[in-house]
Amino acid sequence: MLRLFGWLFGFGIFLALVAVVGAGVYLTTVSAQLPDYTVLKDYQPPVTTRVHAADGTLLAEFARERRLFQPIETVPPLLIHAFLSAEDKDFYTHGGIALDGVFRAIRDNALARIDGNSTIQGGGSSITQQVAKNFLLTSEQTWDRKIQEALLAIRIESTFSKDRILELYLNEIFLGLNSYGVAAAALNYFDKALYQLTLSEAAYIAALPKGPNNYHPFRRPQAAIERRNWVIDRMVENGYATAEEGAVAKAEPLNVVTRAGGSQLYSAEYFTEEVRRELAKLYGEDQLYGGGLSVRTTLEPQMQEYARRALMDGLIAYDQGKGFREPVASIALGEDWGLDVAKIAPLSDVPEWQLAVVLELGDNQARIGLRPDSAADGGVAPDRVVGTLSGPEIKWVSKPVDQFLKVGDVVYVAPVAGKTGIYTLEQVPEIEGALVAMDPRTGRVLAMVGGFSYALSEFNRATQALRQPGSSFKPIVYAAALDNGYTPASVVLDAPVEIRNSDGSIWRPENYAQEFYGPQTLRRGIERSRNVMTVRLAKDIGMPLVAEYAKMFGVYDSMQPVLAMALGAGETTDMRMTAAYATIANGGRKIVPTLIDRVQDRYGATIYRHDQRLCQGCEAESWTGQGEPVIIDNREQVLDPMTAYQITSMMEGVVQRGTGTAAKVLNRPVAGKTGTTNDYKDAWFVGFTPELAVGVYVGYDKPRSMGRSVTGGTFAVPIFTEFMQKALAGKPATPFNVPAGMSTAWIDPNSGVQAFDGQGGIAESFKPGTGPNLMTSVIGLSTTDYDAILREQQMQQQYGGGITQPSGNGTFLDPNLGRGGLF
Repeated sequence: MLRLFGWLFGFGIFLALVAVVGAGVYLTTVSAQLPDYTVLKDYQPPVTTRVHAADGTLLAEFARERRLFQPIETVPPLLIHAFLSAEDKDFYTHGGIALDGVFRAIRDNALARIDGNSTIQGGGSSITQQVAKNFLLTSEQTWDRKIQEALLAIRIESTFSKDRILELYLNEIFLGLNSYGVAAAALNYFDKALYQLTLSEAAYIAALPKGPNNYHPFRRPQAAIERRNWVIDRMVENGYATAEEGAVAKAEPLNVVTRAGGSQLYSAEYFTEEVRRELAKLYGEDQLYGGGLSVRTTLEPQMQEYARRALMDGLIAYDQGKGFREPVASIALGEDWGLDVAKIAPLSDVPEWQLAVVLELGDNQARIGLRPDSAADGGVAPDRVVGTLSGPEIKWVSKPVDQFLKVGDVVYVAPVAGKTGIYTLEQVPEIEGALVAMDPRTGRVLAMVGGFSYALSEFNRATQALRQPGSSFKPIVYAAALDNGYTPASVVLDAPVEIRNSDGSIWRPENYAQEFYGPQTLRRGIERSRNVMTVRLAKDIGMPLVAEYAKMFGVYDSMQPVLAMALGAGETTDMRMTAAYATIANGGRKIVPTLIDRVQDRYGATIYRHDQRLCQGCEAESWTGQGEPVIIDNREQVLDPMTAYQITSMMEGVVQRGTGTAAKVLNRPVAGKTGTTNDYKDAWFVGFTPELAVGVYVGYDKPRSMGRSVTGGTFAVPIFTEFMQKALAGKPATPFNVPAGMSTAWIDPNSGVQAFDGQGGIAESFKPGTGPNLMTSVIGLSTTDYDAILREQQMQQQYGGGITQPSGNGTFLDPNLGRGGLF
């Protein structure tokens, strides 16, 4: 018996040794396959890039995984206690493996085997093990993976501090609603920062790691509450909350308020998308969506809203003038009209309007049902709101409502101010446009609207639409002339001219009114937008020179040096045109438009700054009696400051006496130029004050005529004016700065000669060494002919009647040199 016992004992020892060796071999094999856990030392999780307006307002977030990295020192103890209670109460005392969790997992797996379930049962993993799994391993449920997880946990514990392990865990874990990490979850579930979370909210977030979809706040609210309450009970049990606090927290509803992604300012979608494209170009997609960049943009939210409203008003007014086209949709009404109309998505960035379905018609009005809101769980809210679409309130449609609408038609409506339950009809315009507002001193884009609705079309007409600027390009031609020997009082003949093209064809440029006006000063030419004299001027100074100026101003990268381009026949963008005018407004300094002021990396280090001006004295460590810092403008001077003032003064005349007089209501110094292209396909006005440069473009996406009555002066200028009235409200009128050394003289605007008595003259500024003469030569006309025309004009003013151009070609001229011209 003793021998048998000894034999069994020896055999047992042998088996134990075999098991130990086998286990050792197994562990060695498994260990050899372990990933390098030391990479956690330099781990940088993908973090959300956040974009802010100039005043700090959050504009947008860009991320594949919405995560905000939160250092462990800034995580509130309340949230840490919630996670420890829910996931690993002995985290700060064990060595990487929670033994009670291991025993619990063994028990659960044994019971599963008894029940015939051969799959590995979850649970039992410590926080450190979860870090190992989430960062270094796959999620497959196998014994090998569980063993690797345990081995990695032990090694991680021996290398990293508990706080570092917890920091990795809290920032990496997935918590549903595309939330990675606790900071993102706090925002996405409750629209709060971590420090604002209540006991109930912290417990709910801590309840999510076991399965966010199992405790979804809308799809499984009861399960979510039960799991949250379980976490609260564990917190009370572990001494992190009192019983009274726990009872109050458990009585609360979930209070989940989901937070929308994308642009957070509904009027700035075009702007934020342009910023996104720029960031992707600068740093690449990986940095954009995971680099945790903090971007401060140039956008002024209030100014952006003014810009959006002004452009919308202009586009709507034009479109309504064309009459009602058709409803958004027509549907068959079922038992619940709310469910029927809810299937049609409204324009999310036009909150002033609502979709509504026509329920009944009669007596020039319609009973309408407003599209229900979406419920928090993504379904349709139960409320059904009805109202009245009143025919008399639809000022832009002359027909009774029942003559252009029928039951089941879905249309946009807007409430009538001061009349509860009464609505008027709205219509999405076909016409499109853009508005760019820029600080002319720095190139910072303060507002940008790229179309009526980003939800309808993401095409940005401010930066992507290549359009002919028409006569809004003429100031570039005139600036080139003023920089090269001309003065505002120089005279150019406005008379028929023929240009032979390279293919042998003849081009005969015409003025807007298809008339010719004889000798005109440069000032009068730009105020009344004379096409023919602009062509003569460009021919005289040479189109290669004009092309060089267009490049310096940034209007074109490479312009064909053909005379038609002097009239704005080339294609450019609203952004480029606005930047060119800003260059004139600031005295000739090169403007590079920007939507981004500064970019910081995830650690707060500035990696991009737009303003490259030098600050002399800004780096002083202390004040020792030195003077204030000096900002040195090192940007390229592309235009003589005196020339810039002369062309600015001439464009002030466009507003005071020319094609942009609708802007006179601003009652402040304003310079600008209208533009209308062939067949009235595009309308422009680009203008500026000393504080603000603004470019407005309107036209169809597929260019077609807008009608003979639609010009830059009648369409674009009112949009510009509405915006400027609001943007500059309360700001004092500032005159344009006159460079030192210029002289002023009174000039006859018709002849260009000096008006000695000042009667009917215009104060014109001249560079040193230039000035008015008693008689001025005329480009394209002999002195003898010019004298004859002046005598004819004097006779016309005294006796009336027509005159004929003395050159003998039989062309009749209008003696009133101030008439006509609109481009």
